[in-house]
Amino acid sequence: MDGNSRFISSAQEGPHRDLEELVRRHMAYPFRKPVLDFNRAALATALAARAAWNPAAPLILDAGCGVGWSTQRIAETHADHFVIGLDQSLDRLSRGKPLPMPGNALLVRADLVDFWRLLAENGIRLARHYNLYPNPWPKIGHLARRWHGHAVFPVWRELGGIVECRSNWRIYVEEMALALGWLSGQTVLAEPWRTDEPMTPFEKKYLASGHELWRCRVDLD
Repeated sequence: MDGNSRFISSAQEGPHRDLEELVRRHMAYPFRKPVLDFNRAALATALAARAAWNPAAPLILDAGCGVGWSTQRIAETHADHFVIGLDQSLDRLSRGKPLPMPGNALLVRADLVDFWRLLAENGIRLARHYNLYPNPWPKIGHLARRWHGHAVFPVWRELGGIVECRSNWRIYVEEMALALGWLSGQTVLAEPWRTDEPMTPFEKKYLASGHELWRCRVDLD
């Protein structure tokens, strides 16, 4: 898988011209889509695992964790936190198992849109919130499919914590930084990112393929 990843191609040359209008509209009007019982059960499972390990442990969400590499590494780095690795794909979560997962981590299958809202609904705050290499949806007409353009995005403010987003598409991170800035009232910057210890298979592949990596971070607390 190393060194053969295609570069992202898009007609978009900078942050989308409709981004601010879209984000501010979502901030003004709460997202009302019904929550599925399957996702309520997923949250209950995750919180029960945290309670069994240490009910007082600060919570980290690895959103869109894929095969769980990042969840494993985050849990090892933050040994006093409980880490939930969340992905909607059973295939990705099951691929390459058994993956040795620390006792302070759990991989859970659920829909992120519902899971984020359920956390907020239950008043649960995050210590850290990772959004690593999400699908960039690079077509100009796909803005609303990017997480910062989705109607659920304002819920992130209720979850708090240190939010970190990484991508190999500079424009995605620039847009995310702008959206997080409007959400938090802070200045959030997109910055080049380089590491010798990749956290995800995508990060490893992109580095091996010579891609530029970008990230943005903000403390919503």
